[in-house]
This record gives sequence, structure tokens and C-alpha cells, in this order.
Amino acid sequence: MDRVGRQSPTVSVILPYKETKGPEAIELYNKSEKSALEWQEALTYDIMAVDDDGLWVHQKFGYSVPRRNGKSEMALARCIWGLKHQERILYTAHRASTAHSIWERLGRLCVKCGIRIVSSFRAFGKEHLYTDDGGVIEFRTRTSTGGLGEGFDLLIIDEAQEYTPEQETALKYVVTDSANPQTILFGTPPTAISAGTVFPNLRKNILQDDSYASGWAEWSVPEQSNPHDVDLWYETNPSLGYILTERTIRSEIGDDVVDFNIQRLGLWIKYNQRSAISRNEWEALQADTMPKLKGKLFAGIKFGSDGQNVALAVAARTTDGKIFCEVIGCRPMRTGVQWITDFLGHADIRKAVVDGKAGTDVLIDAAKEAGVKRPDTVTVPEVIKANTIFDIGMEQGTFQHMAQSAVTQVVTNCDRRKIGTSGLGYKSIKDGADIVLLDCMILAYWICSETKADKKKQHASY
Repeated sequence: MDRVGRQSPTVSVILPYKETKGPEAIELYNKSEKSALEWQEALTYDIMAVDDDGLWVHQKFGYSVPRRNGKSEMALARCIWGLKHQERILYTAHRASTAHSIWERLGRLCVKCGIRIVSSFRAFGKEHLYTDDGGVIEFRTRTSTGGLGEGFDLLIIDEAQEYTPEQETALKYVVTDSANPQTILFGTPPTAISAGTVFPNLRKNILQDDSYASGWAEWSVPEQSNPHDVDLWYETNPSLGYILTERTIRSEIGDDVVDFNIQRLGLWIKYNQRSAISRNEWEALQADTMPKLKGKLFAGIKFGSDGQNVALAVAARTTDGKIFCEVIGCRPMRTGVQWITDFLGHADIRKAVVDGKAGTDVLIDAAKEAGVKRPDTVTVPEVIKANTIFDIGMEQGTFQHMAQSAVTQVVTNCDRRKIGTSGLGYKSIKDGADIVLLDCMILAYWICSETKADKKKQHASY
């Protein structure tokens, strides 16, 4: 047989059980145009495990599988079984197109399974299927109020990486009145722009054995890995060799290594679970002595949102494969930006970036007048990505610093903040500690990590 993806999860928490309704659900599903794969069948068995009283062993079950592997098939099998057994089901998704697509597929499956549908409403955002013997499934796009006042036996959360606490507050009680309730959440690990926190928190709690009657399964890598490692493709994509091909995955590899790790290799980035940077974390990244640098410098410039200060930091690659960052200065904006253009003109800068509406235009004009290379402005998605890359660098130890006292004060007194509508950055929680000292380092680290290393190994200086 040709090579196929790993059929068992790389990480799972499954409560003990002796009986499951899974075989009946799979038998119904297999009456359609295709049969469940081995991993889909096994996971359906785990999801639908029952105890001696016929109640669901896992009242809540979450699973994460990289994209395009067929993760929704288990939910479809569960829904078919539920409709046949007169359950009331609420199927929710982040996007209306997802909910509508599942409604269409489930309707076709019901016909093939011999389940008679007496009402099939297709209005976008309000789809439903009603069976002749009392089974009900409603499809909804999630909102902060959707589901309130309604009662169901099964709640399904598709695209769970976008499931927010506000939506959970509105939805989690819809199964409270059921005699045998179950909630199923599935999706992929959150990216830097994913709005949801419920899914990663559920994962954390279950893996820490801190969640009642809950199960979890995932296909993932434990740390950021080489996108070209074919063995990891098979380890994290159970449908590879069935509905996915190596050719397809190879075509997905681009410049964004982090995104490939998340979406194709199932990497869970810990920045989604961190609320601040601790002193121990920061000190662990401190260099004992000034590291040996190679290549040119990269500069990050950040104007504060309050219009008070502007800060400049530089980053450079080290000979041992890390990226060293240091803040050059932080000054009041009223003193001007000549000190920045002077530095950019004298230091061996390969690339500089600037963020902050308060003074970006002034700096660009000053750089042009001084005859130095103008910094590139960054977009909101780039700032979000910069923070993501920085968090990964801290987590994996590729970021390095020399413990400048002012920077340490800011870093060890910061909390999370939203960037745009869904990104994550940092904010200061200490009076007099300006977060621009950290933000400029983040920009410098990001642009250094995103730029290919110099071919000539020359020492960096400034």
C-alpha cells in the first residue's frame, strides 16, 4: 500500500469506555458516496462513547486537524445519527458559507441514508433540516446572541479557532435542558489573526486534566518545524495519501513558515495562552556576554500612540543562529527625529521599518532630506505578524538581549492588548514605562527574521 498519514492522534485525552454509538453512525455515513477513513472512524467512536447508563462519556469533545483533511466528516456522521435518533442539533460556524455548505451536504447524506426530511429551509444564515420523526438540525453563523432562548441536545462548533468567549456565553447553555447533552468543537490551531480563545483554553484545560467529562484529539508538531520535512507531513495529516497529496502540500510552502506550521503541521503557538512576559522568561533570554554578530543591522522604530515618545532598536543575527536585539534610544517626540536619521545614516543598516501614525510621515520626510534610506512603513497585519514572530522567538529561545534596565522594567510590567480587530500585542501596566521600548524591539526582531541572511558573513556594527 502507498504511504498514508498517521491514523492516530499525536496528542489525545480519551476517557475510558466500553461501549460507543460510533459504529452505527459510521454505518449510516458510509451509505453516502464515500466511506470514512480509519482515523475518522476511530475518532467518531471516541466522540460517541457512552457509559453504562447510555450517557455520553465525553459531554464535551474537541479536536484539531490541519486543513483539508476532512475534519468535518466526524461531525456529519454524528449529525446523521442524531437526526435518526430524534435529537435537536445546533450546528454553528464562523462563516455563513461554511454553515450553508454543511447544510447542503447533510441534506444529500440524509437522502442516501434513508432519513426522510419533511422540511428543508435554505435561507442563508437560517438553514434547517427537520425529519419526519422529530429530528431537528438548525444551522447558524455565530454571534454574541445566537441561540439564546433555544434548547438543543447537541451543539457543534465548527471553525472553533474563531469561537470567542462572548459567543460561548450565548451558546453554551443551549444544551443545559437536554437529558444527554453533548458539545463538539473542531477546527485548526489559532493563527495570529484568529479571534477565538475558547478553543485553545479548552485544549489547555483538558491536557492539564482540568476539565470535567471532556475529550481531546489533535494531529500536531510540538514546536516550529521545517516545512520541507515530508515525514512531518505524514505525521500531522491523517488524510495524506487518501484525499491529500504531497504535490498539494509542497505547493503550499511559501515565505510564511509560521503559517505553514500552524495550518498544515498543526502547531499550537503558546502566545495565545500567555497574558504577559514574566521576569524569569525575560531573564532566560539574556546573553551572558555580548554575542558575536554577523551581517548587517535591522532597525525598528516605534512612535507611541499617545504622541509622547519615539524609540529605536536594532537587531542582528548572531554567529550561533540567534537574533540579538538592543534598544538604541527612546526620546520625547518634541525633541525631533534627527537623532534617528543620524543613526540610520552612520550605522550599517540593511533595512528599517517604522510604525506609529504620530510621527511616521515626519521621519520619512526627515530621512529624505538627510539623504538616508527611508524606513518602510508597516501595515496592521504586519504588526500582528511581527508580534507573533517575536513571541515564537521568545518561546523557542532564538531571541536574545542584554537586559537593558529600562527595557526590562517595561517588559516585566506588560499585559496583552488587541491590535486591529483580532491581533495581539503588548501594553504597559506600569506608570512611566513606555511600551514603545518593547514595540521597537519587536519590529527589529521581525524584520531581521523575515529577511534572508547576507551571503557574505561580515560582522555587524553600530
